[in-house]
Amino acid sequence: MRTVVFDLDGTLADTSADLIAAANVCFGLMGQGRPLDPVADALVAFGGGRAMLRLGYSRLGMTWTEANIDAQYPVLLEAYEQAIAVHSALYPGAVQAVQVLRAAGYATAICTNKPERLAVMLCDHLGISNLFGALLGADTLPVRKPDPAHFFETVRRAGGDPARSLLIGDTITDRDTARAAGVPIILVGFGPEGQGVERLTPDALLHHYDDLPALVDRFLPA
Repeated sequence: MRTVVFDLDGTLADTSADLIAAANVCFGLMGQGRPLDPVADALVAFGGGRAMLRLGYSRLGMTWTEANIDAQYPVLLEAYEQAIAVHSALYPGAVQAVQVLRAAGYATAICTNKPERLAVMLCDHLGISNLFGALLGADTLPVRKPDPAHFFETVRRAGGDPARSLLIGDTITDRDTARAAGVPIILVGFGPEGQGVERLTPDALLHHYDDLPALVDRFLPA
């Protein structure tokens, strides 16, 4: 079965403001205020919790080590879980595009480096859990993106064929995952980096979800 695999944060949904807010909780508890900006720092949010913490420490001029990052990471996750979908929203047309793909016989799945439990929680909040045949998070397997095994297992659990699959994403991690798996990569041009993702030389750039079904058909013909 032809399979379309999606990244979650920055691809299906803009989650940056809630991620930044969770990181700011950590610094607030240290009495350091809110050093991260939900708009200006949106791109770093999709680099993960640890990337946000590193940026916050550096911006505040605080001395830190990876041990400090490790200590604050569970605090960040707890804060994020408590307010996981306050500002997060699906990108326009995302639901309709996935529905069209499924109606056309494609399997659909999510492969994310967000912890699985939080990814499931977010999808439930956004009302999209029933649109995907599989969801694998950062901790579902011993490996995660850009290891291609993470992608391959996602396709397998969705009932698909890796040889007839592709990945929709928004970062260099997604690009590298697809290249390692030997599948096409489509990057979205409406995330925090906008058209700047062209520098990653994807196989195609998605400007709006309305264009996705035709684009997928081009790479995965019946």
